[in-house]
Amino acid sequence: MKPLIGVTPDLKPESVVGVRNQYLQSVTRAGGIPVLLPISINEADMREVFSRLDGLLITGGADIDPALYGEEKSPACGELEPERDRLEMVLGALAVEHNLPTLGICRGCQVLNVVYGGTLIQDIPTELGVPMDVHRQPEDYAIVTHGVTVEPGTLLESIVGSGEIRVNSRHHQAVKKLGKGLVLNGRSTKDGIIESFNDPAKRFMLAVQWHPEMLSHERPEALNLFKALVSAAARD
Repeated sequence: MKPLIGVTPDLKPESVVGVRNQYLQSVTRAGGIPVLLPISINEADMREVFSRLDGLLITGGADIDPALYGEEKSPACGELEPERDRLEMVLGALAVEHNLPTLGICRGCQVLNVVYGGTLIQDIPTELGVPMDVHRQPEDYAIVTHGVTVEPGTLLESIVGSGEIRVNSRHHQAVKKLGKGLVLNGRSTKDGIIESFNDPAKRFMLAVQWHPEMLSHERPEALNLFKALVSAAARD
């Protein structure tokens, strides 16, 4: 049977819940069945839904409430989505507890770091002095704009290959301090910002700061990230 991959949604204007279709298409191309998860659900029901999943994809979206990693909200921090924060923090913690194969993308990368007790850069330009367009590209998501140096011997290297890969970029926040037990997998070649990490103690717990779902239709290394998730989620 194909593994069921839970996909976290975004809360759109006018209370519309949805997700960019490329996430769903990427999971499907990789051999899994994507299942869009609800946002407005109590924790008991969330646990029931979680118990039926074979894997989890935490997607991109709005900024995370800095209170979740012990900081006050800076003026440069964007709009928050408390309901989504609640959902993904619980799901992330459950994934860690139950060793559920998980891939975090962009915001999802940051969510996993916070779940593990890490902290975030609330705004790259104001905190690091890096120009906005370095990590928040004005072009189409399908265009690659900077490099990521892949750390040797890491999970990321086993999936995308060694050396440097080219990625897209659409974020103004990033990982500051890695959470406990997490291992660096990749950094931006432009400024050293953390772009990928994993938990080697888990079956598959990987995070990337870029958007491979927008590249998976034509770049094999991007699709391979979803294939790795689906492969880890496949039941024996």
